[in-house]
Amino acid sequence: MCVAWPGTVISCEDGSAVVDFSGNRVTARTGLVDVAPGDKVLVHAGCVLQKMREEEAEEMKKLFEALGDV
Repeated sequence: MCVAWPGTVISCEDGSAVVDFSGNRVTARTGLVDVAPGDKVLVHAGCVLQKMREEEAEEMKKLFEALGDV
């Protein structure tokens, strides 16, 4: 099972986006989802799979952090 951590799109160009994951920046393909800088996204296998609302992203981060405390 894979778990995706929410990231923030920093920039977009030519079918790819630079996405920031808590200070780690990766390049992901955007062919499946239209994104813009500032969007919160989930990335898997180098592709942006989904945009999400800010509230969803923060809630997901809190849940993962709580699981780490178990």
